[in-house]
Amino acid sequence: MAGSVFGKCFTITTWGESHGPGLGVVIDGCPAGLALSEEDIQIYLDRRKPGQTDISTPRKEADKVRILSGIFEGETTGTPISLMVENTSQKSSDYSEIAFYYRPGHADYTFDQKYGFRDYRGGGRSSARETIGRVAAGAVAAKLLKTIGIEIYAYVRSIGPITISDTNFDREAVLKTPTCMPDYEASQKAEQYLKACMQEKDSSGGMIECRIHGMPAGIGEPVFRKLDAALGQAIFSIGAVKAVEIGDGCMAALAKGSENNDAFVVSDGKVWKKTNHAGGILGGISDGSEILLRAYIKPTPSIFQKQQTVNKDGENITVEIKGRHDPVIVPRAVVVVEAMTALTVVDLLFENMYAKTDRIIEFYQ
Repeated sequence: MAGSVFGKCFTITTWGESHGPGLGVVIDGCPAGLALSEEDIQIYLDRRKPGQTDISTPRKEADKVRILSGIFEGETTGTPISLMVENTSQKSSDYSEIAFYYRPGHADYTFDQKYGFRDYRGGGRSSARETIGRVAAGAVAAKLLKTIGIEIYAYVRSIGPITISDTNFDREAVLKTPTCMPDYEASQKAEQYLKACMQEKDSSGGMIECRIHGMPAGIGEPVFRKLDAALGQAIFSIGAVKAVEIGDGCMAALAKGSENNDAFVVSDGKVWKKTNHAGGILGGISDGSEILLRAYIKPTPSIFQKQQTVNKDGENITVEIKGRHDPVIVPRAVVVVEAMTALTVVDLLFENMYAKTDRIIEFYQ
């Protein structure tokens, strides 16, 4: 299978399946001398692991990470870093029935058409558990970014019809509410909405916002490696994402040029923008403002209602999916969005280091 490698300078290769022995990632291109421990990575993995709230799958996994290579005496060595998480709570029997039909909303049919067979135990590589490798690598990328003052944080802006209020925004609430919403009141409403969905044997989608603070101007590689294009590819690679926006996003199509343009001003000898409709990116290159992106997540496709589908013999059938599933995957996807954003930014920061001749001369002199 191609397509499991991401990045150009800071490269990751994820591996493993939902119901295999384990999952992991190999990171290549991480510079030597970065202080790194399993605890640094575990903080991120704990944010995405299942079974922590009433609105996530009851599958219980410790998701404990092991560093297999690339670290010596608490620091990166510059060689490939291999990280692994063991699967400990597989119930493959829950999925034996779906070996003979295609679940609506899943990749069963498309994998079968592409490869001639599929791993029906939880979806194999198309399972959301594949994101373990991304999150583990993203934790390393995020620590690298912190050393140069760049911070990335994401949160749930909406679940179904429930949207947070900016006046109630409390960043600390993201790590305290089961919905990962930075608004306690909106979170309570969203929890009630999700309980109603569960009673109806249904699920919900939502939207995640991600912000990048401290990004210097000049990052991004025209024409095909633009910063927004790279971020779009990274976020779209997350299984349930159906749309990505930068800045005003789709609303820019409804605005006039006079409304959408961000005026430049000079203050204290620095160039600033008075507004940020562009979301911190102009011409595919960071402009020094805060970068804002949004990821729109579809409802969890595994629902317990009766659904119409076909089996491998080409017959129309009705199915009721069994197993352990999230009524909403949006809260657990927050850290995945952060991870893919961090990986993208680190990769383009490294690539930018040889954009100017004088920088190369200065370094080697």
